[in-house]
Amino acid sequence: MNFVLLGAAGYIAPRHLKAIKDVGGNLLAVLDPHDSVGVLDSYFPDTLYFKEFEIFDRYINKMKADGTNIDYVSICTPNYLHESHIMFGLRIGADVICEKPLVIKSKNLSRLIKETEKYQSNIYTILQLRLHEAIIDLKNTVQSSSTEEKFEVGIQYFTPRGPWYKYSWKGDEHASGGIAMNIGIHLFDMLLWVFGEYHKLRITCSKQDYISGILRLKKANINWELSTNKRYSPHKDSKPFRKITINGEELEFSKGFTELHTQSYKEIIAGRGFSAQDAFASIDLVNKINNIK
Repeated sequence: MNFVLLGAAGYIAPRHLKAIKDVGGNLLAVLDPHDSVGVLDSYFPDTLYFKEFEIFDRYINKMKADGTNIDYVSICTPNYLHESHIMFGLRIGADVICEKPLVIKSKNLSRLIKETEKYQSNIYTILQLRLHEAIIDLKNTVQSSSTEEKFEVGIQYFTPRGPWYKYSWKGDEHASGGIAMNIGIHLFDMLLWVFGEYHKLRITCSKQDYISGILRLKKANINWELSTNKRYSPHKDSKPFRKITINGEELEFSKGFTELHTQSYKEIIAGRGFSAQDAFASIDLVNKINNIK
């Protein structure tokens, strides 16, 4: 299986590099405008690196003209670039594996879904919490509960970041979708997957580095808060703090994350990956959150 990767200098890229290696993939080329990509040496030391998209694009087209097939395009670029880079993958006839969120706006995702029909290719995303054993067990518990039962859920998710964060694309709401999208999207996807469709939403506080609200889903009432500022964390330090309670009891889900990207890739290669359609509901929910606040 031949892969190319867009975005190798960021935080999440090493998980994709490891996953590509773990599934026996061959990484042909990498694009990133930032040349701090020494991490490649740990996984694919011989892969070709490109700093400029135009030269990268020309090389990919040359490879294809010479008969080299590209099976997958993996995307780890900033959120606002995902739509364009997904289209690049579709146009070269590859299946696409894109980090969450697939796009910032659900209307753009609707357009991309139509493009998959045109190009006869697939768009997959990484929704690793759906593969976490504790979350799967929770979903099974919810599904086996009575029709009338509603679960009371609390979520505190704090991932403190330094001053650099607000100056990067991640701190720009137009580029990242804001913290509800950038750090919350996988949580909102998990909640919808476990507790069912959206019913009602109220935002209780909204700042650049903190947001909280009350969410009503088919099977749950959820109080949630997200922040990138350590002063909102219970411990007031720079360590991540993640806590989920179900009916007052804490759900242990801090372990078991190390291989979930590899597992995601294995599922994709087996034809069971999470599709653009799977990602739509959570992106649409975050759009509602951003519109309310």
